[in-house]
Amino acid sequence: MKMTTKPKTTTRKTTVKKASTPRTKAAPATLELPPNPFTFEVFALVNKQKTKAKRIEVLRKYEHDSLKALFIWNFDESVISLLPPGEVPYSSMRDEQITTGTLSTKIAQAVGTMEYNQSDSIGLGDMKKGKTTIRKEFTRFYNFCKGGNDQLKGLRRETMFIQMLEGLHPLDAEILCLVKDKNLEDKYKITKELVSEAYPDITWGGRS
Repeated sequence: MKMTTKPKTTTRKTTVKKASTPRTKAAPATLELPPNPFTFEVFALVNKQKTKAKRIEVLRKYEHDSLKALFIWNFDESVISLLPPGEVPYSSMRDEQITTGTLSTKIAQAVGTMEYNQSDSIGLGDMKKGKTTIRKEFTRFYNFCKGGNDQLKGLRRETMFIQMLEGLHPLDAEILCLVKDKNLEDKYKITKELVSEAYPDITWGGRS
């Protein structure tokens, strides 16, 4: 008996290639800030840069005497602060009675809220947007350092500093609190070496 077998039928699977989407390069991070930016806006932009060259570029782009004054106060060892180190108290006993903590605590809370909300706006009642800026106030820094206005009474000096902080945007006030204790690097990727390269016109030393 002959055995007959049916011819095998094969089915080809057809695969449809997915259309490949063209890769697009990520847009470069902008270095643009509003005119006359807050100091914290400049420093935050420095922090976002991944290279030293880009950080220097930001500092040069937004060069201002107020920034140099902050850097000299923070990095120059010959600049001696006459303000008490550490947390800043309130300006009067009445303030301390109606609000717990210190002015430093209040600033830190405002900054923490803004960072949590990823926003620069405050929305914290009496802690307003700021009536002044570091750009306007830096000419008064000499009152807070040795050799600037040594005849000023200690209490008057501290009161002036507190009043300045109360008039600033909390993020700028935080910067001033860091600088008075030479702690700017605790938050910002800004070093003396970086500043020296960005602003070679700064002369270090011999200020007190």
